[in-house]
Amino acid sequence: MPNDRLPTPERVLVVAAHPDDIEFGAAGTVARWIGEGAEVRYLLMSRGDKGSDDPSTDPAALAAQREAEQRAAAAELGVAAVDFLDEPDGQIEPSLRLRERITHAIRSARPEVVMTHDPTVLFVNNEWVNHPDHRAIGVVTVDAVFPTARDPLNFPEHLRAGLQPWKVAELYLWSTNEANQIVDISETLDRKIAALAHHTSQFRDFAETARWLRRRAEELGERAGYRAAEGFRRVMLAR
Repeated sequence: MPNDRLPTPERVLVVAAHPDDIEFGAAGTVARWIGEGAEVRYLLMSRGDKGSDDPSTDPAALAAQREAEQRAAAAELGVAAVDFLDEPDGQIEPSLRLRERITHAIRSARPEVVMTHDPTVLFVNNEWVNHPDHRAIGVVTVDAVFPTARDPLNFPEHLRAGLQPWKVAELYLWSTNEANQIVDISETLDRKIAALAHHTSQFRDFAETARWLRRRAEELGERAGYRAAEGFRRVMLAR
């Protein structure tokens, strides 16, 4: 049993910019919550058609491959649904148009918890630059959570279509420099790595990536007394 006594939400919506973002950032927690009975849905903004360092790559073929990889990774964990919004990889902007689409997803799924990228981080642990798509999706998702999805006068066409306003209880933001929630994934680290392994287009040497990911999870877990962990900026919204 996990040692952190973290409650299990009934419904979770995970919003990410690209295939594989969720596996790196949150799949251990996702696997744990699904194992505890949560319904988890994924919303991907793009199909990752720029995710190659080979200039001869066909973007359409890559997008199709990466979509298939993401669906296989989600199936590995038992995710209930995976939806794509077909935003252009590498060119995502936090527009009102995109906020409406994410608001629609929130009002449809009615999640207690929304997980996404931390939009406030430019340099992650001073180790790498946070992708601009990650920052854009973090901003627009947080804005969709509050106040947009909550307030009925925002996008009233949703009401006319039968969707009611929805107030999300908590945000979990990954790739953060301000983690205030360390989640015990001792029992699901292997499943996180198994899910990531489906993204074959993204790795020349997956074994090395898996070693790095395992080491990072174990180092974070050690600080909290767990065998492995993921860290999030957890925002508990006033009810």
